Amino acid sequence: MVVMDDDLTPHNPAISDSANSLDQGWTAEMVSGVSAIPAKDWDRCAGSGEPLISHAFLTALEESCSANEASGWAPRHLVLKDQTGKALGVLPLYLKSHSYGEYVFDHAWADAWARAGGRYYPKVQIGIPFTPVPGRRLLVDPDLDKATATRATAALAEAALASANQLGFSSVHMTFLTKDEHDHLITQQQSPWISREGMQFHWHNRGYGDFDDFLGTLSSRKRKAIRRERRDIKDAGLGFDLLRGEDLKTHHWDAFYEFYLATIDRKWGGAYLTRGFFDHIHQTMRDHILLVIAKHDDKAVAGAINFVGKDTLYGRNWGSVVDIPFLHFETCYYQAISYAIANGLKKVEAGAQGLHKVQRGYEPVPTYSVHHMTDPGFHAAVKDFTAKEARHIARERQELMGWMPYKAAT
Repeated sequence: MVVMDDDLTPHNPAISDSANSLDQGWTAEMVSGVSAIPAKDWDRCAGSGEPLISHAFLTALEESCSANEASGWAPRHLVLKDQTGKALGVLPLYLKSHSYGEYVFDHAWADAWARAGGRYYPKVQIGIPFTPVPGRRLLVDPDLDKATATRATAALAEAALASANQLGFSSVHMTFLTKDEHDHLITQQQSPWISREGMQFHWHNRGYGDFDDFLGTLSSRKRKAIRRERRDIKDAGLGFDLLRGEDLKTHHWDAFYEFYLATIDRKWGGAYLTRGFFDHIHQTMRDHILLVIAKHDDKAVAGAINFVGKDTLYGRNWGSVVDIPFLHFETCYYQAISYAIANGLKKVEAGAQGLHKVQRGYEPVPTYSVHHMTDPGFHAAVKDFTAKEARHIARERQELMGWMPYKAAT
């Protein structure tokens, strides 16, 4: 059965019946915060070495009030348990009262459903708040045998659907899941999920010895352009500190938060992350953080925060209090590439959007999400839209591959 722990998501016998059919004796418990789940259980299921799906990262978001009910991200994570109460899997699930901070845009769907007289919000969102990083979402214990793991994966997905259908929510959205998870959900017989494809830009380390080795794989014109950009930054008197672990101090976060807010103000956006979020990750995650600080005349003027995974560097947020040509490219992209090469990381993922990344060696790669609309007619309309959208994205990705700066042989 599914057990809900508060008034917003009350216990409903129909949900229990639906969940019971998943596997005899298993239960899916919905909790209002990751703190209700022991860190050892969550991280066992999430896997070690991937910071952005860790218990510590979600705790930082929730306890800093960056992702909570007041901010429109009400945590309602699912825990799948066996007959003994052992956690077999977990699901990062939120009830959303808006569509901001997701990076898979459904504002048009919400508008269409509202014009048809429906109520789109709250909706069920499965993913990591403000974090467009592909990764596992159906987090099952890696020590389970293959057959049990498959059943546990299906149970988590079905429990999420049951919660939406029985509680009257408009939809379920699982964003930036892996291709394997996507394919597993979409290829089921009479799948209840709609496939949606997106695109990001990732840099791949092909065994480079250093940054110049990477540049050697680019066409002459592109190689010269990047060298000129880096030279201009150096001539402007800028230097860079790369800080990780014990090198990170409170004053670095004070400076970075100033940069973060200044850049958001220039873009007329809203600050998703509170100052407290950075205090949290400083205490619990600084060994997984690379903070790049740009200095001018020994004064910090810009910065970029990256998270270090098992084989990937994840670029997340950046900010600046000065307007210097190419500073963004150097701080976010070139410093990240240099660090990845020096530390043997296979990839740099620089977040959502950004066609300018292509000219700097970042390749267009597909991303995946799946969606379920509880109204059958609306579900069919959205499915038709995403099928047409997928053809457009495939053509765009093919065209962008032709813009890559690498030599033909590479």
